[in-house]
Amino acid sequence: MLRKPQYIALIVIALTGLILLSLSEAVASRVKLGVTSLFLPLFGATETTQAAARRAGNLMVPRSDLIRELEQLRAEKQKLEFTLAQTQEAGRENERLRRLAGLSTRPGWKLKPARVIARDPANWWRTVFIDLGSKDGVRVDLPVVTPEGLAGRVSAVGTSRSQVVLLGDQTCRVAGMVRETAENGVVIPYPQDPSIVTLTYLSRGSAVKPGQTITTSGLELKPGHHVLTSGLGGVFPAGIRIGEIVDVRSDGFGLYQSARVRLAVNLNALEHVWVVAQ
Repeated sequence: MLRKPQYIALIVIALTGLILLSLSEAVASRVKLGVTSLFLPLFGATETTQAAARRAGNLMVPRSDLIRELEQLRAEKQKLEFTLAQTQEAGRENERLRRLAGLSTRPGWKLKPARVIARDPANWWRTVFIDLGSKDGVRVDLPVVTPEGLAGRVSAVGTSRSQVVLLGDQTCRVAGMVRETAENGVVIPYPQDPSIVTLTYLSRGSAVKPGQTITTSGLELKPGHHVLTSGLGGVFPAGIRIGEIVDVRSDGFGLYQSARVRLAVNLNALEHVWVVAQ
């Protein structure tokens, strides 16, 4: 048997229906709109919940895929750890050999990050200005590098900014070395293409060839001359990448060879550089 409250509910619903049927169409529409507006927050909440559930479903990744990615990350981490261990051991062995040979220990680099803030409009490819100066410990002749390789050297220093002369400029000559053959030469400008320099004064019988890598040699290049002297007195530390050999030709009436070298750094796209404080 139905209980009394249920009878009352049925009677209320029946009366409400009769009242709505007796109302004019305009009044009935307003009543329906008012009743519907009372439930809009509930409808909105329901839709939001459903949308959130759909998004969560789209973001869900199968457990097997997550496990596979985790295993790949672990393998990569172990590989990096092995590489780091080998690099550290090679560094320690290098230091031991230098001590046995009576050579001084090479100091570590101190890198200062800098931002390129301007270019010389009269010399677009060859000079830039950075936002570091004497107050930051920058001084003339400090090397300027990027992760790709050598960019140039500091040529003038102000209080809060400095001028950097780039590779390929007449005033930025570098003592370079062919990594594969240990052949030494001098990096000079190649006027026809700012993305290329020339490594010259290579010996006539040198086995240099296209594809080989050119780095700084660490030797000192005497100003105004092509004389290389040993030691650590050079402007550029040894081992900084300069570029890759494009081609080799005989030069100086056959007395020596020269190699065109494509620079590792895109000097026209410099935004952030590092000043090497040796």
